[in-house]
Amino acid sequence: MLGATGMVGSRVTEEAVGRGHRVLALSRKPGGGDPDVRPVAVDAHDPRALRDALAGAAAHGAVPDAVVVTVRTFPADPEFLVGATRTVLDVAAGHGMRVLVVGGAGALRSPGDRDLLVADDPAHVPAEHRAVAAAGLAQLRACRAHAFGDWVYLSPPALLEPGTRTGRYRRGTDTLLTAADGRSWISAEDLAVAVVDELEDPGPERHITVVHRDDAHGSV
Repeated sequence: MLGATGMVGSRVTEEAVGRGHRVLALSRKPGGGDPDVRPVAVDAHDPRALRDALAGAAAHGAVPDAVVVTVRTFPADPEFLVGATRTVLDVAAGHGMRVLVVGGAGALRSPGDRDLLVADDPAHVPAEHRAVAAAGLAQLRACRAHAFGDWVYLSPPALLEPGTRTGRYRRGTDTLLTAADGRSWISAEDLAVAVVDELEDPGPERHITVVHRDDAHGSV
């Protein structure tokens, strides 16, 4: 788990541990206390340190089944996002680890015009957030350009914020989804549910998205 103490990473870690998984938690300021979480201090801005942390776990017989990338930047830093993602893909390729990148909504297609990306749609991305959306798009393109093929890029909906874990969400592919109330949103807790669901039962798509679901008729 890269970015394990962030808004998304901390919730994915909690969700994974709650389902019986063990987590290698990479972050600049790792926490501790859970026997199923192994905290490792690493700065994702340092490619060598990141490579050593991931490859070191593999070298000691603790090869993770998957690496979840949850790092974000504000203000936008596409060079960092692309570089960190490529480093993870490089290491994963050498050790057979699946990669799930929690990216940005800007890489999705606009629901009103499939030829328009959300990053370029002012109805969903105000001008002050356009650079961040473009950075997420660059991150997706880096995944697509990499020779390693076992990755999935999960775009959240337009609004992602802390909230309540309901366990309910609707899954889509490369187009922005809206909930029953017309908003494109999900809680970070339910996004974590979707992340762990995808890790446990991978779908065939490389680019997926999710949105809050109001009813209680399952998660997909």
